[in-house]
Amino acid sequence: MNIIEIIKITAELLSAVAVIGGVVFACYRWFLKQKKQDDDIKQIKEENTLICFGLQACLDGLQQLGANHSVTTAKEKLEKHLNQWAHK
Repeated sequence: MNIIEIIKITAELLSAVAVIGGVVFACYRWFLKQKKQDDDIKQIKEENTLICFGLQACLDGLQQLGANHSVTTAKEKLEKHLNQWAHK
């Protein structure tokens, strides 16, 4: 085995290690990105829950003040949606 063959084999091994390392690093970054997306989705769901409860309270207040036409319809649809969503 001469020096050129040794250099060639070493270069091949280093290239293979670099490719495997790159794939592992890309997978690691992908998992981190998925975790961040999951956290963001959880936060958005919590915010949407608060918004729905606030909207329901506003519609209830308007209904108590006598605004009945579209307020009643919107309140019923919102309650139906929340009940269906809760049972999924």
